[in-house]
Amino acid sequence: MSVIVGSKRITIPFPATGSRQIRLNGSWSSVLLVLVALLVSGLMLLTPIHLVLRALELGTGALDVLFKVSTVEAFGRTALLAAAVTLGSVVIAVPLAWLTTATDLPGRRYWFVATALPLVLPSYVAAYLFISIFGPVGMLQDMLVPLGITRLPSVYGFFGAFVVLTLLSYPYILLSVRVAYRRLDPSLVEAARSLGYTPRQAFWRVTLPHLRPAIVAGGLLVALYVLRDFGAVSMLRYNTFTRIIFVQYQSFSSRSTVAVLSLVLVAMTMLLLYLDLRTRGRGRYERQSAGCAREAELVTLGLWKWPALLFVGTMVFFSLILPALGLGYWLLRGIAGGAALASLWEPALGSLSAAGIAAVVTVIAALPVAILSARRQTRLSQVVERITYAGFALPGIVIALALVFFGINYARPLYQTLPLLIGAYVVLFIPQAVGTARTSLLQVSSHLEEAGRSLGRTKIAVFRRVTLPLVTPGILAGAALVFLTVMKELPATLILSPLGFRTLPMSVWSSISEAYFAQAAAPSLLLILLSSLPLAFLTLRDR
Repeated sequence: MSVIVGSKRITIPFPATGSRQIRLNGSWSSVLLVLVALLVSGLMLLTPIHLVLRALELGTGALDVLFKVSTVEAFGRTALLAAAVTLGSVVIAVPLAWLTTATDLPGRRYWFVATALPLVLPSYVAAYLFISIFGPVGMLQDMLVPLGITRLPSVYGFFGAFVVLTLLSYPYILLSVRVAYRRLDPSLVEAARSLGYTPRQAFWRVTLPHLRPAIVAGGLLVALYVLRDFGAVSMLRYNTFTRIIFVQYQSFSSRSTVAVLSLVLVAMTMLLLYLDLRTRGRGRYERQSAGCAREAELVTLGLWKWPALLFVGTMVFFSLILPALGLGYWLLRGIAGGAALASLWEPALGSLSAAGIAAVVTVIAALPVAILSARRQTRLSQVVERITYAGFALPGIVIALALVFFGINYARPLYQTLPLLIGAYVVLFIPQAVGTARTSLLQVSSHLEEAGRSLGRTKIAVFRRVTLPLVTPGILAGAALVFLTVMKELPATLILSPLGFRTLPMSVWSSISEAYFAQAAAPSLLLILLSSLPLAFLTLRDR
């Protein structure tokens, strides 16, 4: 190729074979990306396929199950709880993310770790502690007896489920929004301020719209988490679809009826995904102009420091410190009563190994889907990404029984092995990794990748040298989410775990189910401690 510079002609060698090789590598890498993403989505479809086959056994009787009054009422209760918890989590998480990331809040790194830790609490443990403390005849009522108060208002039903699930699930949005805050270009806010916007106007007009993908991704995870939760709604007697499904399983009712009810949850998931897709729009979230990445200056709170500390401290107290104090109370009460505490070494090792492997495998499976969704805005990429959310709204027992069916009939060597259990974790929790990875990819300009390709690098090389370092915070956040959630997963572990394999949630559940609350306190506290280590490490090492 020749280029004329002034009066001279300069020849730049660019072999035709080289250009063909670049296109060939790019083509094959694209095909490989699509094939891997389709393979991952195929794994996600195993459970819905199993449910459809079961539901077809009822024939027209499936319609009778769908339109029963109890089914319609359960649909309304489930939708109301999911919407309320999601809205409450957004209201809590966005201010917390801003205070712990963009301000000079005293001890902000500590506060971020503390505000994210409620994610590790199993919902059935949190619900029991909530009842034991705030229930009609709980610990708080005992303290108020000298004042003549013999019974407190009931905490059962919607109110109790809303409070417990909101305190447990807002970290999904917190972690996602914090990553987006760290990636936000500070020059955008500076430009808005130079145009006369007040700090509040700049936040609403500039910052918040750029945080929308992270808020939507985290909010979607919260809504799906509420749809699939069984522990809190069961303990607090709020009759959602998940609780009905578990009761049907425990009563040995028709599996086809249970499949129809589970498919309603799948339909609700699809509705949420459709609404999520409609809210995305075609906005651009990466930097478009020349410049360099830099840290934003921290916002000085001034006198607002004390209200901010009160808000953050209140959230940490009710979502983390109070449950920890409740567990400590039961542990000390058990020790004082001479209760025998079992060894926790084996279940702790089982939880750590399963969660660590699941986090790595899930992130690897999520990356092709996130790349396809963020970089190729096609109908296929949207469908593939939406399919990955199919299993997250279903109870763990439904996923586990579907994999048992396929394991016994089509993959016998995998039945009751660790790989099948890891596969269940991937199906359950891959949306957490996809959401955070996709949010980070949206904030990396595609022009950087095009520049790398113009220098003769393959797509794989550009991704490894340019894109991957920039999206690593989002990938690590997704891995942390998966690790924390796997650490407390119970139903799938109970059904699919290999013989002799034990985890901390299994130890907690066996003690609570037999009303040995003192014995459940020790593994619960250890579960919180071990789950907090990777999150604290990622936060303290964050730059």
